[in-house]
Amino acid sequence: MKFKYAIALTGGIGSGKSTTSSLLKLYGYSVICADRISHEVLEDNSWLVVERFGSEILSYGKVDRRKLGEIVFSNKDVKKELESILHPLIKNKIEILASSLEEKKFPYFIDIPLFYETRNYDISNVVLVYASLDVRLNRIMLRDNINDSMALKKIESQMSLDDKKNLASYVIYNNGTLEELQSEVEKYIKTIN
Repeated sequence: MKFKYAIALTGGIGSGKSTTSSLLKLYGYSVICADRISHEVLEDNSWLVVERFGSEILSYGKVDRRKLGEIVFSNKDVKKELESILHPLIKNKIEILASSLEEKKFPYFIDIPLFYETRNYDISNVVLVYASLDVRLNRIMLRDNINDSMALKKIESQMSLDDKKNLASYVIYNNGTLEELQSEVEKYIKTIN
């Protein structure tokens, strides 16, 4: 599929992509969220994941994302195996949603945390949401109620933000307050209008 009007929004875990997406929506932009789609795909195809990783990842008959995360964030090969199951299904849903937005001939965003890691999408315009390691660690520990060791494992399972920064078309910095992030987003929006 040709993503003519799409802008990839990426970053690292804890960098603030979801908050940035919410701000972009407030300014009238459509945002396709790969994370939300991945949750739907995991739920709809949980049997495939259970078949591979076993019933110990289940809680009350559903895949427990925390249990699954403990397995995949500890082993890169296992993580790749999970991605090989889910990513084609996620990409298919994203392409369906994107094709209807392409018809509007107006910029829209696809929030893809693993944009550079997967290289699954032919999108040349890429915006990176960047936050320092300390800020990201604190956000992840607070959000997921985990220790710094597990938070660091999650961060280290992704490509470094500094490497992504060198590849991105534009960088939105998110080390401060919500108001500062909003100001960064407003500055960026002026570059696309």
